[in-house]
Amino acid sequence: MTPSREKRFGGPRPTVVLAGALAVLLVAGCGSGPSTYQYHWPYFVDSIIHPDNQILFGLWLTVSISVVSQIIGVVLGVFGALGRMSKFAPFRLLANFYIWFFRGTPLLVQITFFFFGLSVAHIYMWPPINILGFSIEGEIQAGIFALGVNEGAYMSEIVRAGIISIDPGQLEAAKSLGMTFGQAMRRIVLPQAARVIVPPLGNEFNNMLKTTSLLVIISVPELYTIFSRKQGQTFAPFEFFLAAAVWYLMLTTIWSIVQAWIERRLAKGTAGSTTKGPSMRQRLFGGGESIEPSIVSGGR
Repeated sequence: MTPSREKRFGGPRPTVVLAGALAVLLVAGCGSGPSTYQYHWPYFVDSIIHPDNQILFGLWLTVSISVVSQIIGVVLGVFGALGRMSKFAPFRLLANFYIWFFRGTPLLVQITFFFFGLSVAHIYMWPPINILGFSIEGEIQAGIFALGVNEGAYMSEIVRAGIISIDPGQLEAAKSLGMTFGQAMRRIVLPQAARVIVPPLGNEFNNMLKTTSLLVIISVPELYTIFSRKQGQTFAPFEFFLAAAVWYLMLTTIWSIVQAWIERRLAKGTAGSTTKGPSMRQRLFGGGESIEPSIVSGGR
């Protein structure tokens, strides 16, 4: 007999508990006495319904930085995973050092080091780059670089876990057919490993969309920086930061829909695949049947 949900998950679902706690805190805060704070709800409504050019630019920059940084992270992750699995000792040493360093130091420290540290030491000054008529400022370059190389360290472990989940006999069979190691990886192993890699990769990109907010420390005008400046000009932190939270929720929700579609596409025709995967309601709010965890997990 299937155990009850409380037994499977050790009590009420965390999302229900958190939602209840948030509701209690809001009620307690609203009823704790008269407040001198003057709410300006038009700030919040206009930021969501009628965003100005600054918000739209911050939104575009957040998505652009996230996509480029994630691509860099995936590429570095593939090389890092192959380096860790290499029979050539210097490659293994380099890959292990890279993963050890960037997973073991805070991302905020890496961002400030790459931008301020390299500039002050005159190692690299981050001059503006013009591409197709667009000027990419130095702080944006440094932010993309820091986010990308940091993500690569995490993606290395995700890709490596995906590769080792494939039967080693398939690699040997490919070699027996005359394929080189690189050809076997590109044509046989990595396409099959993609089904294992995509769920944690999706989680990493979801996290990347939010992690871009750390670039406020080097004044990159992404979404959080724009809202931080607006609340500084009007002193309406409640309205503007709530609007920022709504925008981030919209971004991550849209990505959740895309990720669910990708996972369903990859699951088609897979042996033993008898489920369509979690529904959008389950993906966002939990509930439904328990889902087996992946052998790898994203996030920090």
